[in-house]
Amino acid sequence: MKRPSRAQRIWDGAAIGASALCLAHCLGLPVLIAMLPALADLLAFPESFHLAAFAFALPASGIALLAGYRRHGLLLPAIMGAVGLLLIGWGATGGHRIAIETGLTVLGSLLLAMGHIWNWRARLAR
Repeated sequence: MKRPSRAQRIWDGAAIGASALCLAHCLGLPVLIAMLPALADLLAFPESFHLAAFAFALPASGIALLAGYRRHGLLLPAIMGAVGLLLIGWGATGGHRIAIETGLTVLGSLLLAMGHIWNWRARLAR
């Protein structure tokens, strides 16, 4: 069994962490803003935040998922991650209403995180 390289573990860890942060942001911020209207101006992120987060997630996830595929040969984790990235990108760039943007981004983040976890487990198993 070949152990994953240090760089591969770092890329996977960064991608999983970014997915978790994205999910926390997408789920937690609207709830917090709805519960605490007085803080809405302080907690609101500019729209450029979503594009910057996507710009980080795209290469980090792409590198991690591709490296995992090369190591274990399973295509489904990479497909799941790619679909997640597409949904996140669509939410970030589509100019949708908040509810649609949040839904696309949350679903995309969940798929992306699941793809990375599956990728991580497959690498460790082989």
